[in-house]
Formats: sequence, C-alpha cells, structure tokens
Amino acid sequence: MSVSRFTFVSGNVALDLAGTVQHRRTDRTDLLDGPEALSRWVVEAGLLTSTPPAGAADLTAATTLREAIYRLATDEAEPSDRDTVNAFAATPPAQVRLAAPEGVERLGPLPAALSTVARAAVELLGGPDRARIKQCMADQCTRLFVDTSRATSRRWCDMLECGNRAKAAGFRARHRVT
Repeated sequence: MSVSRFTFVSGNVALDLAGTVQHRRTDRTDLLDGPEALSRWVVEAGLLTSTPPAGAADLTAATTLREAIYRLATDEAEPSDRDTVNAFAATPPAQVRLAAPEGVERLGPLPAALSTVARAAVELLGGPDRARIKQCMADQCTRLFVDTSRATSRRWCDMLECGNRAKAAGFRARHRVT
C-alpha cells in the first residue's frame, strides 16, 4: 500500500480540495497532477467508495472548482467564482446507501463527487463557520482550515506537521548557544 500525498486536516472537504495545492506563495506544488491523482483524492476524501474514471476534462473541472473555493475563502474572489461553485453544487451529488453488513457506500461519477465538494463549500462559505476559516501560520504553508477550537486560537493547519515544525523551530531559537 502506498502512502498518500493528500492531507485531510481542514475540517471541511472543500478546504481539503483547496489544500491540494501546496506552497501557493513560494514553491507551488499541485498534488492533482493528473486525472489518476484526482480519482485517488476523491476516494481518499471519502466522497466515493470506488475509484471513478477521470479524464483531462474532469481534472480541469476539479481545478476550476478548487481555485474558486480558495479565492472565495480568502476573500480574493473573482466575479465568476460564486457562479462556478453554485454551478458545481447544482449537479446531483454522490448517492449514499447502507452497505451490507454495515457501513456506507458512496456511489456516482466524478461530477457527483465534485458536487458534494461544492455543496460543502456553499454551506461553509455561506454559513456561520465562514468566520472561522483561517490560513496556516507556518511560513510556507498556505492551507486553509476551519478553526473549531474553543477560543478560536488555532494557528496551524496540522499540529503533526506545521505546528510541530514551528514549535521545534521556536524551541531551537530559544535554546541556541551563542
């Protein structure tokens, strides 16, 4: 089994899709580097149970949705971004059904998975949790997340990666021998 390149720490699948671009300000890395990566992301995100077939047009659609979500969440929206998210949300979402003996099966084509993401974006960006969207404070990280901490004082997208790195750097700086 291979290790996933994807991270799901945002607290919302729409922000997790936006997070498939790493280091937007410096060394931009697109984790959705082909249709196969998009198919894997959809399954790893829990949107569909089985890996859907994907083509170049599906990848273009997903990246269009991703960038619209990112701009809307960071208040850098272009005039068409709201229409883009709404158009994706208008497509029927993935179907869910109870699987035997227990569990949930999520079925549908790739556009259904993208509709599910767009609907999550609509709920987040149009609801009260919009005010809780933050960008990671780590120097190079550009991930967005929903801060659900009691005091809304969360600073990093993920304590295991960005938070740990920042705290270790702070410790080293405080204990540096001069």
